Amino acid sequence: MEIEDDSRATTYTTLAAGPDFRHELEIRRSRFITVLRRSPDEETARALVADLRREFHDARHHCSAFVIGPDRMIQRSSDDGEPSGTAGIPMLEALIKRETTPGVTDLSDVSAVVVRYFGGILLGAGGLVRAYSESVSSALEVAPLVQRRRLRLCAIDVAHADAGRLENDLRSAGYVMAETGYEARHTRLRIALRDEAGAISEAHARLASLTAGTAGLIPLGTEWIDVPL
Repeated sequence: MEIEDDSRATTYTTLAAGPDFRHELEIRRSRFITVLRRSPDEETARALVADLRREFHDARHHCSAFVIGPDRMIQRSSDDGEPSGTAGIPMLEALIKRETTPGVTDLSDVSAVVVRYFGGILLGAGGLVRAYSESVSSALEVAPLVQRRRLRLCAIDVAHADAGRLENDLRSAGYVMAETGYEARHTRLRIALRDEAGAISEAHARLASLTAGTAGLIPLGTEWIDVPL
């Protein structure tokens, strides 16, 4: 279980767990190879740049951008030798302005590196901005994304004889049940709730109704989980 999280956001969208995602475009003979990595911290994001410098050691540019944290407080970019403002910032804007659902821009914990092999045709400042922005945007169009959701874990201690019925009732009501524990004097059910005051109040009321007020929620902390989009 993770420690208490003080971020304001309770959900955001990120890259699905797994290997780096790659996508390539050719624009006026230049190769633009975009690599996306799920990056929960700056160390992971910067490691992607280092990894790709070794792999594509003969490329002219390894431009990068990343956004990190549920509230997207950490945002960095690098032009890596391209004219100032023509690569890193357009890449970063492609990340932070990406609509994950209509009207929602909440992508985070993602780093992007665009490796460029120059094809001999100058693109100009405007052309570079469009190329780097398009490289990241087109990669995000096909990359696997998930919703990252902060849930509040609570325990419910009930008599062994009542545990099965209560668990079924809670599942039928749409609640997410976590691991069940069996102790000497009672069964401990675990329930995962949206980390929002309304959801917790609703669960308190539902539990009171189902148990005639004999059981309550015992807070256990919060945990971030991945949920398919």
